[in-house]
This record gives sequence, structure tokens and C-alpha cells, in this order.
Amino acid sequence: MGGVWHYLSIMCFSKCIDRLNLRLVVILAGLAAALMFSVALIGQYGFDLYPCELCIYQRYPYAALAALGVAAFFIRNIAWLKAMAWLGVLLFAVDAGIAFYHSGVELGWFEGLSGCSNDPSQDLTLEQMRAAIMNAPLVTCDQAMIEVMGLSMAAWNGIAAAFMTLAMAIVLIKINRKARV
Repeated sequence: MGGVWHYLSIMCFSKCIDRLNLRLVVILAGLAAALMFSVALIGQYGFDLYPCELCIYQRYPYAALAALGVAAFFIRNIAWLKAMAWLGVLLFAVDAGIAFYHSGVELGWFEGLSGCSNDPSQDLTLEQMRAAIMNAPLVTCDQAMIEVMGLSMAAWNGIAAAFMTLAMAIVLIKINRKARV
């Protein structure tokens, strides 16, 4: 029975992909990015999970993807839509890279950015130190604000962005193959 179910689920997924077009792929990618961006904002403003510098960097690709999704409503040129779709794949991949780097910083595998931590070795005057403290981010990049099922938000974001990268690339390859037939 498991083999039949597996075959039927693949066939259904294949038929769903056949119904997709480039505009819809870009719009759905924009909606997914807007959803992930919303989760970050809800965490920040609803649950006081303040972002560090790397958290903020992870939001830029999502904002660009959401803008691509909106722009896809108005673009009719197939070449532009194809470029936008592959740019979406690239933006998800960039976001996954930033998120996995951030997870590595949290786990101590990588050193964080200079804005993510304090450097006590600098020779600063008292006024310079006071200004640095007042302008320093409240959250360091090497400490996860929250963990869900043992993974930080950065790790979950990396998994989601990597999944979206692969899923979107597979769908675009399938659409491209269908167009050539």
C-alpha cells in the first residue's frame, strides 16, 4: 500500500507543478517570503525577541522576494518572469546561507560579525566606550533568543530557506522542460 500511496503523491505533485506558470511561481515565492518575514516581525514585536545584526540581514532577501512577488502581478514578459523566478531561487539561497552562518555563530563554529559582539581589546577613551555601549545592539549574534525543538530561529529559517531554494529550483526546471516539449 505504501508504494501505491507514494506513486499517487508523486503523480499529484507532478500534476500540480504542471499547472504552475512562472508568474504564479514568483507570486507564491513572494507570499512564502512575506510569511517568513511576518514570523520574524511577530517574534520581535509580539514576543519581544529582539533581532541581532545577522537576524536583520536575513530579512533583506525576504523583503526583496516579497517585492518580486508583487512585481510579478504586473510583468507580462516571459523572459522577465523567468529572470525574476531564478532571482527568487538565488535570494532564497542567499538567505539560507546567512541563516546557516548565523546558526554556526550561535553554535560557536564561526566568529560573528564585528557588530555582533564587543571587542574589549580596543584602546578606547571613556567617552568612546560610552558611545560604543549606547550604540551597541541589544542582542549579540552568538546567543539564540529562543529555541524550538532544539533549533534556533536562525536554524529554522535556514531549513525553510533551503527547502524553498530546492523546491523553487525543481519547479522551475520542470516548467522549463515542459516549455521545451
